[in-house]
Amino acid sequence: MNPKLISGNRYSDQRGTLLYNNNFDASLIKRIYIIENEKLELIRGWQGHQIEQRWFSAVIGRFEIQLIKIDNWEKPSKDLEVFTYLIDSEELNVLYVPNGYISSIQSLELNSKLLVMADYLLGENKDEYRFDIEYFKI
Repeated sequence: MNPKLISGNRYSDQRGTLLYNNNFDASLIKRIYIIENEKLELIRGWQGHQIEQRWFSAVIGRFEIQLIKIDNWEKPSKDLEVFTYLIDSEELNVLYVPNGYISSIQSLELNSKLLVMADYLLGENKDEYRFDIEYFKI
């Protein structure tokens, strides 16, 4: 399975605006949390999961999310392909990240907030992998 952007949309009338995503199935979600980076220069990464899946949606602001599919969890190749996504809070888009990927996350606006949804509870398994931000050749 590959990462994919699940497009949301917006509807506005005299009452206000409704953001929605009728294509997103949230039935696998067990846990949610919000990421708010302290500085725009900060790149949060590389972190990922061999088993777990993630879904990202910008609640406020904009984010650049980069993904890498890992070939070897003990010693990944340094020249793996990087997939870059931009998501914002204007249309409630959801970025689906299947298992087997790591991510880096950077806010593109101050005070941006990213909703993260996961299909496992905290501590349900040992499936967190981290690599130094400089490890991969980008």
